[in-house]
Amino acid sequence: MYNSARAGWSAHTGEMFDNFIDEIVVIKKCALRVRRAGEGPVALLLHGHPRTGSTWHRVAPELVAAGFTVVVPDLPGYGRSIGPTPTRDHSAHSKREIAGILATLMLELGYKQYSVVGHDRGSYVGLRLALDYADQVSKLVLMDCIPISEHLLRADARFATR
Repeated sequence: MYNSARAGWSAHTGEMFDNFIDEIVVIKKCALRVRRAGEGPVALLLHGHPRTGSTWHRVAPELVAAGFTVVVPDLPGYGRSIGPTPTRDHSAHSKREIAGILATLMLELGYKQYSVVGHDRGSYVGLRLALDYADQVSKLVLMDCIPISEHLLRADARFATR
């Protein structure tokens, strides 16, 4: 694991994610940029497409101030995170695969249980994370999304032909 220990931007100091650890963590052939800070219950914040973890630059410090540990990765393939290597069938970037990478990340960082907050694409990854790793995810917040199960129910043959 590489730790750059670089701080980011915050509304108070002009730096984003001031007092956050800013590190690169290698998980399953991915190099993930992760910012984290705080003490207390853990919240994993997942950004949407085409954004990065910087989406949470105002929320993350507020959660730390409220007594949470906050973990903000750039999802694999976004921002400063690298990997996984694309595959022909796109399975390497499926929500299930990304959820597995994030579950491994959280265990690597020492967090066995945590809440997940997801926005847009991050909400779909968060839902998959909660379904596949229910023993790790204690709470789930999904924003700006319709759960995939709803998409699948609504996207029938009639819908597709319109």
